[in-house]
Amino acid sequence: MREFNLQFRPLQGDDNRSGFCCGNIELDRFFQRYAGQNQFRHHIGTSYVLNADDGIAGFVTVSAGEITAEMLSKAVKHHLPDYPLPVLRIARLAVDKHYQGLGLGKKLLSYSFQLALEMKARYGCVGVVVDAKAESVVFYQKLGFISLLPLSGELGDRPAPQLMFIALRTIEKAVASVALKNAK
Repeated sequence: MREFNLQFRPLQGDDNRSGFCCGNIELDRFFQRYAGQNQFRHHIGTSYVLNADDGIAGFVTVSAGEITAEMLSKAVKHHLPDYPLPVLRIARLAVDKHYQGLGLGKKLLSYSFQLALEMKARYGCVGVVVDAKAESVVFYQKLGFISLLPLSGELGDRPAPQLMFIALRTIEKAVASVALKNAK
């Protein structure tokens, strides 16, 4: 495995995003053209980059969102009120081609989980929601996400994403488990 220094930080206005290439033209276009606008002008999402020695290795864009208890299975909604519930929404997540296969997608997701835990402490948060592209559903399932709505329909010329959810309780248990392993 290659050795390189990685650092998470918020996207900065002067970051050079033009060379980022993950292999998905929609994600590349979003990051190169729209991530800055969404963050600095419209304030509808914040992108966090995983910065490597030679540039941006990956990014995750998050925003506050909501779901309703009726969207969740009985096991997940466990005594939740029947009104909109706060969640952290992962809008986009991608790793540059030069860094794929090194587990950085999981690192970006783990960073998002930390943001959800901070959100819980500050404002309230019941979990993390992602609109997973069809090719990413298995990745999220392996990490504990469950599907909320069936994948169906299209958005213009592309398939509609699969809405997936992971409860904050599940994230907290995973974090506690890792902490125990590291303490031994």
